[in-house]
Amino acid sequence: MKSRFIVLIDFSPNSEQLLRFAHDWSKRVGAELLAFHNTIALSPLMTPYETKTTLIDRANYEARERLVKFTENVLPPATSIQHLVSEENMVAVLRELLKKPFSHLVFLGIKGTGLLKKIFIGSQAVNVINGIDNLIVAMPQHAPCCAPDAIHVAVQKTYPLNLVELNEIIRLNGEGGSKIIFFSVVTSEDDREATERYLKALTQLYSDKKETAYELYLGDNAWRDLKKIIKQKQKEFIVVQRGSRMFLDQITRKFLINDLVYEGHTPLIIMP
Repeated sequence: MKSRFIVLIDFSPNSEQLLRFAHDWSKRVGAELLAFHNTIALSPLMTPYETKTTLIDRANYEARERLVKFTENVLPPATSIQHLVSEENMVAVLRELLKKPFSHLVFLGIKGTGLLKKIFIGSQAVNVINGIDNLIVAMPQHAPCCAPDAIHVAVQKTYPLNLVELNEIIRLNGEGGSKIIFFSVVTSEDDREATERYLKALTQLYSDKKETAYELYLGDNAWRDLKKIIKQKQKEFIVVQRGSRMFLDQITRKFLINDLVYEGHTPLIIMP
């Protein structure tokens, strides 16, 4: 099945790097590119339907002109890319796009400073992550480009990995990512032996596809030690499964993986 990369463009400072990243990746695997911008068409509350429609059409026309110019300025000449703008709900539009007969990757940018780094900035990013069942590449600002040397896959024994989607990541990554590192953070409430058995089983399962290894982080300093290792790497991805504790702690509502993403400037791939 042919691959298509959908890049969400909001014209923020992060959009240029995001588009370059997706384009570089698409060249490696022969994927089509589609740039999508969600238009915001403002109109007074009691605006007549005909007037509102005119305002929406005008906003979409101007947004598309801006999107085309933006991609032309960022990408090499004659790059093949589709452009789509819509004022409709972003998640609804993406769900329709994902019905098309492609193997899809959705690219979005994430950013944050200070205390706001504890969440993905912008409700749109959160809505997309929660609203579509598809692989998502979330790019922090200043992430290096482009092909990874390795992918770190977050593992939770009580929430088994979606191996179908992990296989798709490996396929879409082409020749990139020569190594797969499965890792777990074990707290006092976790079964260390069972977790380590699961990690070993995964490394054996994928040993015929890539070089594999696993890492186990224990105790109160586990996250600090893991962050230290990730920050030393420059060309690596983190893979995490939506719904797992490694992604979002349901009690504190904290994105546990966020510190790794922001402090290491590391691209994050989110599996459904």
